[in-house]
Amino acid sequence: EAARRVLLLGEGNFSFAASLCGATAAHIVATCYESEEEACGRGGAAESVRRLRERGAEVLFSVDCTKLKDYFSPEKRKFDCIYFNFPHCGRKAGVVKNRELLARFFHSSAEVLTEEGEIHVALCNGQGGTPADQPRREWHNSWQIVAVAAAAGFILSNVHPFKAETIHGYKCTGYRSQDKSFCIEGALNHIFTRSKPLPYFKPMICEIELESRKVSFQVPQVLVDKINRGFLEPNSNHPVRTVKEKLTAELSQTFPLKNTDCSLSLLHQGHLNGVCHSNVFWITLSPEETPSAEEMSNGVANAVLFSTVDFCRDTDKNGWVTVQEGCHISKQYYLRPSLLPSAQAVIQRGAFLPGTLHVLSAPVFRKCLISPYSMPVFHEVVFVCAVNRGAEKSCTQMLVDSIKASMCSLHQTVSGIKLSINLQETSSFETTELNDFAAFESQLGKIQYFICVERDTSDSGEKGSCVGIIRTEQISSELVVVFASLNLDLLVTLICGISDWRMLWTSDTRFLRQFPRGELKLFKSFSLYPPSYVHDVSFWV
Repeated sequence: EAARRVLLLGEGNFSFAASLCGATAAHIVATCYESEEEACGRGGAAESVRRLRERGAEVLFSVDCTKLKDYFSPEKRKFDCIYFNFPHCGRKAGVVKNRELLARFFHSSAEVLTEEGEIHVALCNGQGGTPADQPRREWHNSWQIVAVAAAAGFILSNVHPFKAETIHGYKCTGYRSQDKSFCIEGALNHIFTRSKPLPYFKPMICEIELESRKVSFQVPQVLVDKINRGFLEPNSNHPVRTVKEKLTAELSQTFPLKNTDCSLSLLHQGHLNGVCHSNVFWITLSPEETPSAEEMSNGVANAVLFSTVDFCRDTDKNGWVTVQEGCHISKQYYLRPSLLPSAQAVIQRGAFLPGTLHVLSAPVFRKCLISPYSMPVFHEVVFVCAVNRGAEKSCTQMLVDSIKASMCSLHQTVSGIKLSINLQETSSFETTELNDFAAFESQLGKIQYFICVERDTSDSGEKGSCVGIIRTEQISSELVVVFASLNLDLLVTLICGISDWRMLWTSDTRFLRQFPRGELKLFKSFSLYPPSYVHDVSFWV
């Protein structure tokens, strides 16, 4: 395996490079902006350069950090790590000039850094302009390092104190372009990695088997990167699957368990009783003229196959859809919004054993206003148990106790903070407190209980979040079925401290690497202090 290549920029007296070279097996390329004559005139520089060369390091002079690719041949242009300690334009340059220097440096570094490489930038206290600086300067008076790095495609992934005392032989120099030291008390080392480019998703065609024949449909744009991701598959390391597996393992201690092996259709057909039609993703198929996949990918038959208004219907102000009589309607389908119909189908087929807990899990799709805790797609798990009439309350309590025990154990293991899990009756739950998940579930039928989770922290001002519901249904004079539905994505965000559900769907390997198979950890963001902008607009006559 080739040795890691490390590039050091803006070395003053080369003392940092000499120390690093003695502590690592990486190949060091140490550079400075001045000529060799000017640099070696600084105290100790000549000795450091001699030690570096003796150890096989490369030493280059007159290197401009804003034009890095000009100094290296293509085969030697990629570095695994770039260090730039205390960059400065020199003399009495102000924040604007130094900000411009950083911006050009990051753009230049992007051309010589490996895909998985890191950039380390050390700044004096306050210069960076991040919350890590204490005290923190006003934004306009800082170097705005996160923002200038973002413009070149980098994110701040870590920040920690620059401990000069731990670097053997290190001596800072270069105060106002002179051979003088400067104050580095409270200095910070900022570590940057590449951000993923903003994805552009082409229209996607999904092929499935429906009613014994293959059909294709165009996936709604908001779901293009979320169809067929396989988070719940046996070979998946995703935390959504881990939480589901740990939940079912806990429940198996109380109930005989059966993973229901039934075909969960991606598309449903028919009328959604009580459900606002604007909350589901409608798909229109014309099976008589289904083109080939090649034709579909070329967009040839979109007009034939897909139409959202090729039938007569009225939509009222609340989004309810009424199909007029006498109109020709091509078959209307919608993406699976819930696993409840599938669970009910298991019961209706009689494919269940009383007292056995049946488990169904899959992604479901619902139109909603997107927010950090409101999602158009999530993984639902449904537990179904049929019991003798009169035993439904004790079954419900056992089910809830097992779910609570599993969730509390998971969260305390991950973060050391207890979760407060409450079972609230529908009558005591205010309509205004319903999140999108609970509000949609309420449309599917009567709910007996909401399962609400709240972090048990004294400084938390957050209200409890509804992560699940429990409903019961009498199917015969002797049997009552208890259904428990949980939003696995919401559970993962609460247990692992993930601030936005969209992180669960990222293709960035830095996310999944934090969750080895079967392990749950407190999520550590690899993008710290992202720039946030608030724009006010006013109009006047």
